[in-house]
Amino acid sequence: MHEDDLKSQLTIARNEINNLRQQVRNLQHVQRKDIETITRLLQDFRCEGCASNKSAKDKVAGEKQEHQEQQPGQGQSNHTNGGNISGEDIAHFRPIGVIRTAFPEKRAVPRQSIVGSRLRGIVQLNDGVFTNPEHSLEGLGDFSHLWLIYHFHRNNSHPKAKVAPPRLGGERVGVFSTRSPHRPCPIGLSLVEIEKIENATISFFGTDMVDGTPVLDIKPYIPYYDAPSLSVDSGRTSVGPHENSLDFYDSRQEPDGEESDLELYGAAGYTGNSGIGADAILPPPSAVRVPNWVVASNRLSVNFNEHAEAQLKELQVEKQCIVDILEADPRSVYLRTKYGSQIFTFQLREVTVTCKFDDKAATVTVVQVRRNENVQVTAMDGDLRSA
Repeated sequence: MHEDDLKSQLTIARNEINNLRQQVRNLQHVQRKDIETITRLLQDFRCEGCASNKSAKDKVAGEKQEHQEQQPGQGQSNHTNGGNISGEDIAHFRPIGVIRTAFPEKRAVPRQSIVGSRLRGIVQLNDGVFTNPEHSLEGLGDFSHLWLIYHFHRNNSHPKAKVAPPRLGGERVGVFSTRSPHRPCPIGLSLVEIEKIENATISFFGTDMVDGTPVLDIKPYIPYYDAPSLSVDSGRTSVGPHENSLDFYDSRQEPDGEESDLELYGAAGYTGNSGIGADAILPPPSAVRVPNWVVASNRLSVNFNEHAEAQLKELQVEKQCIVDILEADPRSVYLRTKYGSQIFTFQLREVTVTCKFDDKAATVTVVQVRRNENVQVTAMDGDLRSA
């Protein structure tokens, strides 16, 4: 009996040692993340004098680069990560502006713009792109939505061919079958709702990007092209325009002269009256489908304790904005699997939200909403959209 007791105590001791080792590994991971954040802040920090000097140097460097690009035979090769890459393999893009949002850090940023549909963001165009940048936005206000194409500038990790989407709970799939921000070319795409356009500034709803994100391009959302239409008769979908889009095509002025025969055929509603020869090969309609793990609902139930409810009223923070973020579970796979049901905090502009996840009950409880101290944020009227 004495021997059995010793074995039992030894087993318990081994389990405790394993638990301690796991906690040490977790703390090391957190420490590395904190060091990376501090290093980035120190690298980005500039006093006013240093910032002015840096702007002047960047301007000179940009003029020098433009001069070199205008001269053929020069600058045809670059050295990246120790390897030789020809100039044809590298694409240089100059941001046209910057996005201002409620998220100063990547933590808890919505993974899709529809999750942050109540959160306002602002696109500010750079003065150096056009002489009159506001002219480039004329006519955009006639659309309700737009596509934002931007750079994931805060992702400094090396991309991998396979990633682990949060919905798969650690299972890895090919990066190009996901919307992971960790990509070989870290470019983001978001569909947002236009609120208003003033001068060279666009106010929108649908925030899923970090504050300070560089904008690469802006395109209007056109459902005739961007949304597949469902055929009621066949139950199939077509990549062509909707049946009632004929008037839309007829009203176009064709300013670019780039409409293809296939587009014109689609404008005729696939009736065979477009004048295209009988030998033309047309792609068959294809059904829109996505994997089950994408459409599976994993919504959490979000609760607020009395203390948090009182703080929401005191700080005048829109409650539904926090609900939208938390019910989609903003935690990474690492946090969810390694830490489990623990305290989670994130910053939403001038406030910090603290909550407690209960994975077994699929609930999350907000326990505190406090105002940040000594945090400078960009002025943005009415960041949180009323429900």
